Amino acid sequence: MKFTIQLLGSLLSICLCFTSFSQEQSNPYLVTTTDGQLKLSEAGASHFAKLALACLQQEYPNKLNQVLQDSSGLQSPKQLHPAFYGCFDWHSAVHGHWMLIRLLKDFPNLPEAADIRAKIGANLQLDNIAGELRYFQTASKSWERTYGWAWLLKLSEELYTWDDPDGKKWYQALVPLNEIITEKYLQFLPIQTYPIRTGVHPNTAFGLSFAWDYAHTCDKPALKSLIESRAKAYYLDDTNCPAAWEPSGEDFLSACLEEANLMSRVLDRATFNKWFKKFLPKKALKSLATPADVSDRSDPKIVHLDGLNLSRAWCFYHIAPKIKSVKRSVSLKKAANLHLRSTIPNIAAEHYEGGHWLASFAVYALSVKN
Repeated sequence: MKFTIQLLGSLLSICLCFTSFSQEQSNPYLVTTTDGQLKLSEAGASHFAKLALACLQQEYPNKLNQVLQDSSGLQSPKQLHPAFYGCFDWHSAVHGHWMLIRLLKDFPNLPEAADIRAKIGANLQLDNIAGELRYFQTASKSWERTYGWAWLLKLSEELYTWDDPDGKKWYQALVPLNEIITEKYLQFLPIQTYPIRTGVHPNTAFGLSFAWDYAHTCDKPALKSLIESRAKAYYLDDTNCPAAWEPSGEDFLSACLEEANLMSRVLDRATFNKWFKKFLPKKALKSLATPADVSDRSDPKIVHLDGLNLSRAWCFYHIAPKIKSVKRSVSLKKAANLHLRSTIPNIAAEHYEGGHWLASFAVYALSVKN
């Protein structure tokens, strides 16, 4: 009997190893580190770079999402947004730029490196950024609030930490946009009485997480302090997040996990663990561990669910090292890996509905340290 149990255990281990090996063999875009975290392979980096390069300067189709004050707003995307006019909408163009910078930092010898530098260099010219600044100065208060704001600061943070001549030049070009977006956060957060808990663009926790990263890395104490105080005001008393309600049919962010992701930044480890146990008990957390099913990747809303899987992964990875329970921390990493493996093979150019933006979500998820 003892021998039979040992034999079954050995066979199970072999099956698990074979399954993991098979997944990686069929998914050349991923590699596994010694600690079990998934990372992007050079083949994956090249694949994702091609997706962004294909649309970075592709003006149409385009969703401008603007409020027209008069006929002067009836201009082409490139006239309105001379730096970030590609990839269907403004925020997708911004995080496409972020992704390409990140890939250059991680894979400096990428075959697409010269093309990346040429296209980003053409877009992030001082005159182009001046045009973007003019648009912000006349746009409605809520334009790109806070999703696009957050991605612009994430792009600037990535450039700020890059010891590269082009990177330094491009960061300096973005400084006026950093300043106006920082000022918008400083003006808006004190009057935002309630957080927005939706699973799409206006989600407050997501917007504050990226803005906090920028403020922390780039030494912006006023912004960082305000984010921390507002995050605690919004979320510190929250308990029993209704995880079973997720996902909604067009989510690309998890309301529960993005909130936890933010609080893991602004609370010390002991306080966060006490909060997290009440906010996401085991049963609730378990319901978030299964990747969302994506029935039609040609549908621009349904394909959001691929983004949900990827953003869940980055939340799991970021939260895992903050959890005191080793068992629970490991389970979060496993959930992240499961979401990534189920989604990354589907990120392709076949459907522009997802191809213009999902790669940046994948690269960000795979860049989070746990």
